[in-house]
Amino acid sequence: MHPTDIRHLLSVSTPALAPDATFAVVAVSHPDEGADRSVGQLWRVELDGARRRHGAPRQESSARRRLTRGLSDSAPHLSPDGSVLAFLRPDARGRAQIHLLDPRGGEPRQVTDAPLGVGQFVFSPDGSRLAFLARVPEPGRYGTVDGIGPDAEPARRVDSVRWHANGVGWSIDRPRQVHVLELPSLDDEPEYPQAPRVESGTDEGHDGALGSDGDARTSRAARQITEGTDDHTALAFAADGTRVLAVRDRLESDERDLRSVLVAIDAEAPSAASILLEEADGLSIDQLVPLPGGALALLASEPVDGRDAIAPDRALWLLDPPTAAGSSRPRRITDPDQLELTTAGPLVTAGDRVLVHELTRGRIHLHLASRDGSTQEVLGGDLEAHGAAAVSPLGEAGEVVVLAAVSTPSSAGELVQVRVPAPGESDGDEARALPSAPRVLTDLGADLRSTGLVAPRELEVTGRDGYPVHGWLAVPEGDGPFPVILMIHGGPFAHYGVSVFDEVQVLAGAGFAVAYCNPRGSAGYGRAHGRAIRHRMGTDDFADVIDFLEGAIAADAEDRPGRLDASRLGIMGGSYGGFLTAWTIAHDHRFAAAIVERGFLDPASFQGTSDIGSYFGDEYVGTTPEDIARQSPFAHIGDVRTPTFVIHSEQDLRCPLEQGTRYFSALRRNGVPSSMLVFPGEDHELTRSGRPRHRLQRFAAIQEWWERALSGRS
Repeated sequence: MHPTDIRHLLSVSTPALAPDATFAVVAVSHPDEGADRSVGQLWRVELDGARRRHGAPRQESSARRRLTRGLSDSAPHLSPDGSVLAFLRPDARGRAQIHLLDPRGGEPRQVTDAPLGVGQFVFSPDGSRLAFLARVPEPGRYGTVDGIGPDAEPARRVDSVRWHANGVGWSIDRPRQVHVLELPSLDDEPEYPQAPRVESGTDEGHDGALGSDGDARTSRAARQITEGTDDHTALAFAADGTRVLAVRDRLESDERDLRSVLVAIDAEAPSAASILLEEADGLSIDQLVPLPGGALALLASEPVDGRDAIAPDRALWLLDPPTAAGSSRPRRITDPDQLELTTAGPLVTAGDRVLVHELTRGRIHLHLASRDGSTQEVLGGDLEAHGAAAVSPLGEAGEVVVLAAVSTPSSAGELVQVRVPAPGESDGDEARALPSAPRVLTDLGADLRSTGLVAPRELEVTGRDGYPVHGWLAVPEGDGPFPVILMIHGGPFAHYGVSVFDEVQVLAGAGFAVAYCNPRGSAGYGRAHGRAIRHRMGTDDFADVIDFLEGAIAADAEDRPGRLDASRLGIMGGSYGGFLTAWTIAHDHRFAAAIVERGFLDPASFQGTSDIGSYFGDEYVGTTPEDIARQSPFAHIGDVRTPTFVIHSEQDLRCPLEQGTRYFSALRRNGVPSSMLVFPGEDHELTRSGRPRHRLQRFAAIQEWWERALSGRS
């Protein structure tokens, strides 16, 4: 794979699935170097609908057509009856606004005009309204007053332990608020720009003033139903449609608290909002969805002391509707030690069950969870599901049609359909009818496969203490000998997976073998694995990545002696991977060169600069000076001798720029050969969603660094 082949990384959004399962709408997007941004449109995919009774044959069809032609259309949602399609499209200022469209096609209609754009949105159960989240700026900020630019805005007063967010910037002066919009009919007369006119003063009904209404009206106005300084997330309508449910994220004055407040807001009388769960109930809520009968399903965890969310015990919880005796208590129905749930996609109801995403050994699978806590895997295999929809076309007692957006070892995005039979439709256990074989409906990875992808070898290496380390080795085509690069992921509670990974493929395409694994601290191997490095960073994780590198080279030598050159080694990583790279080169000098990217490098300064500094370092590293010094790469920088390339982004608020610049300056002061590359306008997500031209520049710089360092050329 060549760096320019990132244009073939076609990703697929969570699908919007028609209630009768006859069609779906998805957003398909990809990086575009010419536009220097991610571009994409909505596609309609025809499906085979509900299974006919009495064994009638199903139509086999997955025809698709482009439904919109916008620059960056995303987040498709269908109304409950499937008659209206809502999606996000940037307005003239580049801010995402909700548009409506007949799902059969036609001209979209913009229905919001939020000053800073719209985020999450949901339909009401009857399809007559939308609730959405939008940041509301303080008056006079962010262009709300003509002539007042960023430099002329009033000073900001901060009284909370957090005040900004990566990818957003300042956040305390533009909290996300909940809005409700009554939907117009798609058949309404368009709203036209009004031409200027002169009022005569003698005409009946006019007062003689000069008048002009030349601005186009986008739609009837939405109503803001929350206010104040707190953020709102995890939006849903109650099952009866009378209330909007949201998670309220209160700003703390002294100490970060990760626990959530769940509120129910009367759409007609917002002042009558009620609190369903308080911080004292102990849950950190990621997602919520209403169930039949008024109960709520919550994807949530219980952070220890409200702060410790390392390897969270994320599970599915049920909150029953209040009774005459008062509010109900939430109850956990899945076991986080048996099923490691992730936020890779939204919670989705399928009748009385909930579709959840499980992370396991580099895969993300789909399960249907029942109210009694029993679960059934409906989509597994070598894939990662990034969002799914589910419907029961023949009613709650009928089969469930599941449509998932997945990535695979050879594609960044495909649509996969699975059918879960109703009880009584299978030959086996009627209470647990087996799902159908997955049916892939698209072939969006064809162009990517034509670039010559390398198939990584999956390995499990036994470490020095007997612990198994799971990962992959990608080797270029040919006999070698190839230099080897050890790549380390961020997080640390994140993972490398089975999906095609442009970072690995580009390096393999340039002639470098890549070893990458999920050491202790990673996600997908149980909570004990994820929590193993709490207050012990740079211990088991360091041993695991080194042991995997050695084991991968040894395993390859058994099959292809001499193909890998263990004398030419590099190491690289970003974020937490930057931490562990910097830690490794201070303690192990076998590497010819290193790349430290957007690293967590000095816990001492991280607290006052990072958007997660109010708790992340405290929980992972500790708070005493001894703990910080013991686990700080910056404290051990005097032991580094490896030539190091530092890469960072100007707008990174997760691992702020000072982490990289101070590390680079100290290397230079110590006489270590080093270089630094800083990207303007980018944040912590450069490698995943940055400008395509910046991503290509980064690839070119990395490739040049490795060629010079690992080929022996000066």
